[in-house]
Amino acid sequence: MQKNSFNILYEDREILVCSKPHGIPVQSRRIGTPDMESMLKNHLARQGQEPYLAVIHRLDQPVSGLLVFAKTKKSAAALNAQLTGSSFGKYYRALTEEIPSAPSGTLRDYIVRDGRTNTSRICSPDTPGAKKAELTYRTITEEAPFFPDRSDSQAELEIHLLTGRHHQIRVQMAHMGCPLLGDTKYNPAAREAGTWQVLKLCAYCLEFLHPSTGKRMQFCLEQDV
Repeated sequence: MQKNSFNILYEDREILVCSKPHGIPVQSRRIGTPDMESMLKNHLARQGQEPYLAVIHRLDQPVSGLLVFAKTKKSAAALNAQLTGSSFGKYYRALTEEIPSAPSGTLRDYIVRDGRTNTSRICSPDTPGAKKAELTYRTITEEAPFFPDRSDSQAELEIHLLTGRHHQIRVQMAHMGCPLLGDTKYNPAAREAGTWQVLKLCAYCLEFLHPSTGKRMQFCLEQDV
């Protein structure tokens, strides 16, 4: 494990909250490829703890930000039960290539995934495999920017993810005409650049109820990791 490859924000007997850097997968089947799950299990083992760790939710490999893991089967069940309800909140900051025509809004679409290309696209509701995708967004103006290098032609958005579909934010924002900077899958400008780029999308705020105490937990990052 590389030094400072992740940052643990909170840990107790039930849960572990950490920030994931760009480029590291949450889980990987490739031998020798570092991922968050294996690195955190090694961390638990070094602390003399049982290396049980349940993945509750995921972030795409190019996406940075906050993750919560369960350290017991009981806490995993409690957190998984929250994923489909309103008590589990996932908030992102994104930098878009274009400025949205409306400063805030709700996007409701249907998305279908193509496993062969590892991409998703907007589709009609009756498309086989289609899943409903919903999020809300608002433009960040007066608040401190999460991406301080934003240009006047770009927009920084706070996005509240209401469903968890494959590449959902990236696909819906591109479909709206506001693809994310550095998105080589869904932003033609980034794809045509032909060089490695950092995807400007970070899961910057996470809310949930503690699986044992029921206390509302909130963790937020002040700047991209």
